[in-house]
Amino acid sequence: MTGMSPTVANWELMLRIRSRADDQGLKTSTIVKALDVSQQYWSALNRGRGTLAEDKLKDLLSLLEFDAEEREELHALRDIAKGRHPFAEYSALFNEQLMRFYGLETGAQNIRSFESTLIPGLLQTEDYIRVLMKSRVTTYRPTEVEQRVSARLQRQRLLTAPDPVEFSVVIGQAALMYKVGDDDVRSRQLQHLISMAERYPGTIEIRIVPYEAGGAIASLNSATFHLLDFKSARLPMLGWAESAAYFEVVDDPKRVTALDYLFSQIQSHALDRERSIELIKQVASRS
Repeated sequence: MTGMSPTVANWELMLRIRSRADDQGLKTSTIVKALDVSQQYWSALNRGRGTLAEDKLKDLLSLLEFDAEEREELHALRDIAKGRHPFAEYSALFNEQLMRFYGLETGAQNIRSFESTLIPGLLQTEDYIRVLMKSRVTTYRPTEVEQRVSARLQRQRLLTAPDPVEFSVVIGQAALMYKVGDDDVRSRQLQHLISMAERYPGTIEIRIVPYEAGGAIASLNSATFHLLDFKSARLPMLGWAESAAYFEVVDDPKRVTALDYLFSQIQSHALDRERSIELIKQVASRS
């Protein structure tokens, strides 16, 4: 369980409990009655809000007849889940969905992302982030802008940690061309992409969908999305989808499978790693 975030630990804990309850045919009404808790409390736990009290966990493990080895594993998961959220200091800035995603992202082993018109957040330079946060379509106060910049830079540590996340991203060529900030900001951003791809070839893959393939990508009508895989074999793939109007963690298996297929389709139209880096260098040389 080394490197597991509190959010991921809590998610696995509740997944394993629900799975065992389903296998035994135990209804929610039976569980909440045995634990002497409300339906609302149990529902909140299953949405990742809060962690089971230790005494309630002990009662539940007895009710579900877990063996000694698995009980030890589940108590260890609870201990991790009680830890501090890695972005707790920013909880006033981000809503519940974003906080959950950042906690899941922190505990991911592999992340795949698609961005059509912006440089992905994990690869943005500080100046690029600041320009986005100060853009006219946002209403953030100056102090909030700096906090959001800091939070995004903290997320980027996943890429350079001692045990870094594996990050594979497909970016539309338009993202390289759009002017975010002045020429210096754009130039430094492009150089940063090149630097990250060349410094971390084992864990970072950047692939560009060129303009020539734009028609095929446009036909897929896809907004920004991410796919997260985890070290624990017990945890399924998760998705994150976002647009200008909404964002959400995607955990429905059918929707996650659809996003997985969509990523494969988009990636098939992208240049390979080497040609993608070469295209970024060509664009950078003209900026």
